Amino acid sequence: MLLEREDVDPNREISPYCQTPLSWAARNGHEGLVKMLLERQDVNPNMADTLYGRTPLSWAAECGHEEIVKMLLEREDADPGRADTIYGQTPLLLAAEHGHEGIVKMLLEREDVNPGRVDTRYGQTPLSRAAENGHEGVAKMLLEQEGVNPDQADSEYGRTPLSWAAESGHEGIVKMLLERGDVNPDTADTRYGQTPLSLAAERGHEEIVKMLLEREDVNPERVDTQYGQTPLSLAAKLGHEGVVRMLLEREGVNPDHVDTEYGQTPLSWASEHGHEGVVMMLLERNDVNPGQADTKYGVTPLLLAARHNRGGVIKMLLQRGDVNPNTPDTKYGRTPLSWAARCGYEGVVEMLLEREDVDPDHVDTEYGQTPLSLASLNGHLGIVKMLLRRDDVNPNREIAKYHQTPLSWAAGNGHEELVKMLLGREDVDPGREDTRYGRTPLSWAAEHGHEGTVKMLLEREGANPNTADTFYGQTPLSWAAGNGHEGVVKVLLEREDVNPGIADTLYGRTPLSWAAEHGHEGVVRTLLEREDVNPNRPDIQYGATPLLLAAGRGHEGVVKMLLECEYINTDEADTLHGRTPLSWAAENGHDGVVKMLLECRDVNPNRADTE
Repeated sequence: MLLEREDVDPNREISPYCQTPLSWAARNGHEGLVKMLLERQDVNPNMADTLYGRTPLSWAAECGHEEIVKMLLEREDADPGRADTIYGQTPLLLAAEHGHEGIVKMLLEREDVNPGRVDTRYGQTPLSRAAENGHEGVAKMLLEQEGVNPDQADSEYGRTPLSWAAESGHEGIVKMLLERGDVNPDTADTRYGQTPLSLAAERGHEEIVKMLLEREDVNPERVDTQYGQTPLSLAAKLGHEGVVRMLLEREGVNPDHVDTEYGQTPLSWASEHGHEGVVMMLLERNDVNPGQADTKYGVTPLLLAARHNRGGVIKMLLQRGDVNPNTPDTKYGRTPLSWAARCGYEGVVEMLLEREDVDPDHVDTEYGQTPLSLASLNGHLGIVKMLLRRDDVNPNREIAKYHQTPLSWAAGNGHEELVKMLLGREDVDPGREDTRYGRTPLSWAAEHGHEGTVKMLLEREGANPNTADTFYGQTPLSWAAGNGHEGVVKVLLEREDVNPGIADTLYGRTPLSWAAEHGHEGVVRTLLEREDVNPNRPDIQYGATPLLLAAGRGHEGVVKMLLECEYINTDEADTLHGRTPLSWAAENGHDGVVKMLLECRDVNPNRADTE
């Protein structure tokens, strides 16, 4: 009815797609509507939408609506070769891409359709699109056309129809193209420099690889320009056993080729990714060096396999007499055993330790860590246990990164089970001081409040509870008191040989001073119960007593306990400023402390400081 009206514009665009009624109908396959519209003489069959610049024929060709395409082509004023304005794609290219053979046939029958026209986005021909998507019938029709170049490379990637078909595994199309005398089977693309053989090998398309290798003009050793990898390297990396087997059967294929990006061989790639079948084939070759390290990080196939937990590959490599199990990488200086210990691969560690020539105590060059320290730091107790069974493992070796032995590190971090294992070795020194701070395992455990660890260490001979570190001069008791670890303080004070009055050498503060300054009431109470603790001892930094330190910080509970001591000096001033506990409390606004001090008879509220 509407089309019968002369005042209805059949070419007006419909929102939101900016299409004419004809474009909309052609796109959605409404044959009857298309027919009615085309009967109107004022309908423009070539009118493109403003969004994509596509004609009704373009939409119908892409969507596979043959009857609509036929109707449009019957119009003398229809332009079958018109490309859209956004990607420069013709109706033929779109039909070829989607495999619409009937439409491709109709379009190719037209003299005004160029079968070799490329789009403006990728520079691909209809044949390239058909080859990429595996449309054999379409490819066959296009190859029969005189104006079609079967070897034309696109402008975006420099890839030919054969390249696309080989990568996607379209055997029939590859066969058709290889039967042509004007197709170069060894053309590399311009983006990555990969040939059809390289792409097929990488994707594991065995039949295509076989077809290409039957050609004398295909170079099976040609490397890509991105990584410098051969087809064999790519196939080995991805575990395509059939492809690897075919390539190794070809004369001229180097099974030990080193790529340019990472400096890895096919064996190196296969070992890293755990492709046992590929590794086995490569190791059967006399011209493969199983110990060759890559040129970037100096990593051997064995190390790569160890780092990625490839047990089967490791087993094969260790059976070779020419594989050195101790070769470290050049970046971290770690051996296969070091990496396996760090990552927690117990099975790999066990296999490596079975080799008589394995060094179980190798020190890496980055942080000076051994397999034992790496396993310890990462909590791999099973591996620690295995390594500690070895007499040639030194459990007292210091970790250069932390300047601590495994025992010190474990003690400081509260790993009781690990501490227990390490203490099970008779040659472990529980009293060893680290080289950076001169601190013992007991010192570290006490500082962090690890009660269980402290108890274990105190049970061992050689753990001196009074050893002060060389940096601050603090004893384990001093560290525990300053950090408020009541349980640890009590455990240490149960020892008759613990001196609770030892002051540190840096500030001259006793455990009581540290606890009082930080307001640790429980620790202060425990220490004041001891007769050998002097509550009036000043430090050497400021000449401040425990009472002065607590008063200045406003710790009322601590001040109260100290004031209850029989021989406490409530008005003793520091030696730096000559200020009393009352002076510091008043300045800092600690009203409660001021009130308590003013209640003491021997506190002089008028005493001035010396400064």
